[in-house]
Amino acid sequence: MTDFQAIYRSEDEFGPLMVLEDKQMRILSFGDNDEQSKLLKSAPHIPQHTYLQAMLLVLLYKKPKRVIILGLGGGGLIHALRHFDRAIKITAVELRSAVIDIAQRYFQLPSGKKLTLIHQDATEFLVQREHKQVDVIFADIYGADGVDENQLTETFIANAASLIKSDGYLVLNCWKEHSKDQQLLSLLQIHFAEVRACLTGGGNWVILAGKVAQDISSSGLKAQAQQLSLQLDFPLSRSLTRFELWQ
Repeated sequence: MTDFQAIYRSEDEFGPLMVLEDKQMRILSFGDNDEQSKLLKSAPHIPQHTYLQAMLLVLLYKKPKRVIILGLGGGGLIHALRHFDRAIKITAVELRSAVIDIAQRYFQLPSGKKLTLIHQDATEFLVQREHKQVDVIFADIYGADGVDENQLTETFIANAASLIKSDGYLVLNCWKEHSKDQQLLSLLQIHFAEVRACLTGGGNWVILAGKVAQDISSSGLKAQAQQLSLQLDFPLSRSLTRFELWQ
């Protein structure tokens, strides 16, 4: 990131926060050589990270009316979902108030009645169970040191599942090392009928856990992905080739 210039620096109780940019991109960073979010300034709805592209594969299985996003970052998922369908009601939960401020100030975060931002720990938010059930929960809780292990616990998964409708999905962004975690798979299988995953080119293990098993042929998925790619404005083909049942 040597060509990027820092346009914002601060620190809160959890550590440093930086916003970097060049002519095309803007980056949210929580430390040296850390890239939490990356925004293409001319087209913020196009995800620049392969893990975000993979998380959006859930739209092949579910056209959500209401979603929860745990971990705001620069709002990349919000931008993509808004581009896909402006009617989706989005609740985003973020631990760090400074991240919310940065997303609004530097990352073109949209506003409006369809978007609710909540400053709270995601685990506490799930425990309270005060939100209406949703079609999809996206869990992308990361710090400078990597994934928050809380989002991989039995309690977190159970509480998330309780907020997901009977035909809904939990989407988890993990590291590739978690692809060997059979205990995590077993925890997911308690609450979800089908668990699929994608190993991204960036080394993330993105999990899609659905409450209902979907019987869609590979050719059918490919055709749907082509149509969805047009709607999202980026190709899903790379993620789809790495996407399979986790068993």
